[in-house]
Amino acid sequence: MIARVLAVAIAAGLIAGLFASLVQGYKVTPLIYQAEVYEGTGSSHDHTAAADQNHGDEADESVAWAPEDGLERILFTTLANCLAGVAFGLLLVAGFVLCGREIDWRKGILWGLGGFAAFALAPAVVLPPEVPGAVAAGVSLRQGLWVLIALLTASGLALAVFSKRWPARVIGVAVVLAPLAISTPEGQGIGSVPPELSAQFVAASLGAAALFWVALGGVSGHFYRRFVGS
Repeated sequence: MIARVLAVAIAAGLIAGLFASLVQGYKVTPLIYQAEVYEGTGSSHDHTAAADQNHGDEADESVAWAPEDGLERILFTTLANCLAGVAFGLLLVAGFVLCGREIDWRKGILWGLGGFAAFALAPAVVLPPEVPGAVAAGVSLRQGLWVLIALLTASGLALAVFSKRWPARVIGVAVVLAPLAISTPEGQGIGSVPPELSAQFVAASLGAAALFWVALGGVSGHFYRRFVGS
């Protein structure tokens, strides 16, 4: 049983990761290349503010290793997407097991949409996807907020969907909406990239994430029904 569950999660994660890489290569990556043209062209005020705001975090990132453009970049992006797909696939299939209900590809897609809401859409309300050349809050702050928002949203969705009592469902909805009260960190989004390009990047990134989660949920649900059962 455990071996089959792991196999389902890994296979679905790899498929979804490869699919996400294709989608990103078509829609997201061209926007990244456009935005990289603007990196380093911002005013001295923007760069000073960024250094003060991030307390050296971004300076460390700027000198970090990065893959070369072309095949190397594509391969590392694909590898990262596949690893993320496997990790999220394990969480999704673990949810299938814990809920104890019959799962197929249709219900898997619903689970995938829940994952998209918890791990992509809700965090993007406070921390929208960052295009290269945009200045963001410190790494530690962003990571902490992402974890907090994802946990709140996932917990709230679980209460709202699986609870049999209405008070618990109402609490679940309130927990899902709680991240709306979190303010965007100061300095987030300041940079030299044109606002319209940043907006296109946010929309493309969220669209790619939605397709990734739909694929992950649908494939996981199909494989789970076929090889594991409920």
